Amino acid sequence: MPDVYETYQPIRRTTSVVFASPHSGRAYGQGFLRRSVLDEHTIRTSEDAFVDLLFSGAPAHGAPLIAANTPRAFVDLNRGAEELDPSLIRGVKRGANNPRVSAGLGVIPRVVAGGREIYRGKLPLVEAEARLAEHWFPYHAGLKALLDESHALFGEAILIDCHSMPHEAIESLCRARDVKPEIVIGDRFGASASEAIVARVEAAFRAAGFVVARNVPFAGAYTAQYYGRPSRRQHVIQIEIDRALYMDEAEIRPNAGFERIRRVLDEIIGGIAEIGRPVEDMPLAAE
Repeated sequence: MPDVYETYQPIRRTTSVVFASPHSGRAYGQGFLRRSVLDEHTIRTSEDAFVDLLFSGAPAHGAPLIAANTPRAFVDLNRGAEELDPSLIRGVKRGANNPRVSAGLGVIPRVVAGGREIYRGKLPLVEAEARLAEHWFPYHAGLKALLDESHALFGEAILIDCHSMPHEAIESLCRARDVKPEIVIGDRFGASASEAIVARVEAAFRAAGFVVARNVPFAGAYTAQYYGRPSRRQHVIQIEIDRALYMDEAEIRPNAGFERIRRVLDEIIGGIAEIGRPVEDMPLAAE
């Protein structure tokens, strides 16, 4: 079994910024595929395909990148470990209403994109707990270690949580907008990151020519909610990229624009890394 995630470290950490790609994992085990009623292509539709490759330049700018190998359809690393779906997992009691779980998008997803069921029947609770122990908890331990390292080195941590959004979802959720966003920046309406940092991240995308929206239609999920603590100098910003910019969504493969988008994003990554870079002491002016 491949590792749950990969950590790509710079030669030297020079910034408090950490990049993460929790939904780009594509290590689909044969046991999981046999268990599913979906074919391998359909089950990949919930994947943030190739986002890890788009942000692979982070280490060259002094920032680490943590990228999941575990597929989102198997365990969703951007959900809380307690977000178990009683419609999928035997022995789970119905709790307070959770729209994500009700939609089949809990930590062990019941559906992929388009509401297509992954399984026939329910899973035993012991299997769900094993998935969390073997995948969810190790990933979050790795992520926390990177954030703790940022605090130790720089006195703060800035997490850029990298995702992609289906073009169809943007068209549907942003019908009222004449110009649809290509990038959505989520800070949970100011709760997960300081305004000054969010504004600089947004400015970097706008300067590169992207149409940018903030928090609508995606404000940030578990990672932003749990790790975002601006009062403790820990900031989390979720980035959503329109998949149509860089991939053929039907075929799940990079399109002709992939390399151009990757190069543009590499420049943006460099700009974001600067946000978390300590200001060098200015030389004293001659008297």
